[in-house]
Amino acid sequence: MCVSEKVVRRLMKEECIPVYYARRKRRFNSYQGEVSPAPPNLVQRNFHASEPNRLWLTDISEFAAPDAKVYLSPMIDCYDGKIVAAQRSRTPNKDLTQSMLTQALSTLPVKSKDRGPLLIHTDRGGHYRGLQWLTALESNGVTASMSRKGKTGDNAACEGFFGRMKTEMFYGRSWANATELENAIDNYLHWYNNDRIKTTLGGLTINEYREQQTKPSNKQS
Repeated sequence: MCVSEKVVRRLMKEECIPVYYARRKRRFNSYQGEVSPAPPNLVQRNFHASEPNRLWLTDISEFAAPDAKVYLSPMIDCYDGKIVAAQRSRTPNKDLTQSMLTQALSTLPVKSKDRGPLLIHTDRGGHYRGLQWLTALESNGVTASMSRKGKTGDNAACEGFFGRMKTEMFYGRSWANATELENAIDNYLHWYNNDRIKTTLGGLTINEYREQQTKPSNKQS
């Protein structure tokens, strides 16, 4: 059912549905110093990809519950914004990011000849400077790219995702405990890929758009 945004605003006002806005807050910082040589910034704030699995972004964000904090590490495909993989933990350690990377890489075509060049862009956090992370990238033929120090805009598309997510499911809400918050995060990520429509994708969900664009007939044309 297609209606204008003004109709949606009017109906929300009539039904007393609140609108939540992002609050400025200290963001989680995983920077541990220049513990290893940093890859160059190959993205240069150009967060566009013409095909899936060409440019991925990742970062970590913190969500606070009354009894614990929950940390989320997603991998985002710049082609359509799809959450390729995501892991959460109550400890922001390297196991969090490494398990997410393993999950994300497992979604790539099995045969190397079916893969194109993939670039993974991160900030300069210590999670992305370790031998295990870099070895996983190299063994899968993935190129690493890193933001400049102190330049959050260099990973703005990932920061934008966290901002939208917290506005849509976190700010202005409360949870009894961290388990309830974790369930809310899991439900949101599923909804984001499968049910949330995007105007930039012609009003389709991410998965609908990807299925439509990756059909063999579309590739041939």
